Amino acid sequence: MLQSRTLMIALILLLGTTFPEVHSKSVFEKDRRDWLVIPDAIAFYIYEAVNKMSPKVGQFLADAAQTPVVVGSRNFLIKETTKLSIMAEQLMEKIKKLWYSRVQGY
Repeated sequence: MLQSRTLMIALILLLGTTFPEVHSKSVFEKDRRDWLVIPDAIAFYIYEAVNKMSPKVGQFLADAAQTPVVVGSRNFLIKETTKLSIMAEQLMEKIKKLWYSRVQGY
């Protein structure tokens, strides 16, 4: 039961990003839009540390992460940061295109 709860909280916190993926992919890679991987990884490490020291407090954290307020806030942040990341990528592409066409003359 505790293992399934741990697995559930890890899935909630990482939102489809597997644990090895947190370490292997850089946030600055071009195809990397999941900016919340850093806070999620930190939250997962905090949860693991707390859960090792006190399973009751770990269970409280797991339950708190599943409340509608936290889930709703997190979904909103994910949606908005995804939009901002896409807009930033488009802006960088436009700047590159402008640089190559106007400044360097290609």
